Amino acid sequence: MKSRIAIWATVGAIVVFVWRVYISATLSNPLGTGGLGRALVYLTCPIAMARQHPQGFYFVLIANAATYALAGVIVETTRQYYHVRSSPN
Repeated sequence: MKSRIAIWATVGAIVVFVWRVYISATLSNPLGTGGLGRALVYLTCPIAMARQHPQGFYFVLIANAATYALAGVIVETTRQYYHVRSSPN
C-alpha cells in the first residue's frame, strides 16, 4: 500500500510540473478567458485556490504531492476495506 500512496504523491507532483510547463508555454492568457481553465487547475491542483499569497514552485509542488498522497491514503484504505469485505472467504 505504501508504494501506491507514493504513486499518488508522484502523480500530484507531475500535475504541478505539467501545469507549470503549460502556463510557461502560453504567455498571453494561459488559462483562457472562460472558467474552464481555472476550474481544471482548481480541480487538479487544490493549493491554487489559496491565491491571496504568492507561492513558490517548490511549495506548490510539495503541497500538491501531499494532497494527492492524502487522497491516495483515503482511496487505497477504502479500496482495501471493500476488497477484504467482498472476499468470499
